[in-house]
Amino acid sequence: MAGDPRNDPNVYLAAERTFLAWIRTGLALMGFGFVCARFGIFMREFLEHEGSRKVTSSGFSIEVGVGLVLFGVFVNVAATLHHLRTTRQLHEGAYIAGRPSFLVIGIAIFLALIGFAMSIDLLVLR
Repeated sequence: MAGDPRNDPNVYLAAERTFLAWIRTGLALMGFGFVCARFGIFMREFLEHEGSRKVTSSGFSIEVGVGLVLFGVFVNVAATLHHLRTTRQLHEGAYIAGRPSFLVIGIAIFLALIGFAMSIDLLVLR
């Protein structure tokens, strides 16, 4: 059949590009988590060096950083499972385009909450 997506390599290559974008997102989350975990240490040392005041760490940045690293691992695993399911559905001809991606929505909400919590923590450190 002409135009059958099961025989179109561009469809599979597009799915692979999407998968690789998710892998990059997971790696970026892990890198950002590492930076967040170390940011608290940097801020404490910086403020103590200025001599403005003695800063005690709540450990929040370390907890957020470790959480982001683990979330990056979760994103990579979920992306792998999603890619396998999508390519199987494409091969079987059962893929339905236009469905909302709950993975994307969940990640966006999670990162918004983390950003909000980190902004509150930065205001408290001030």
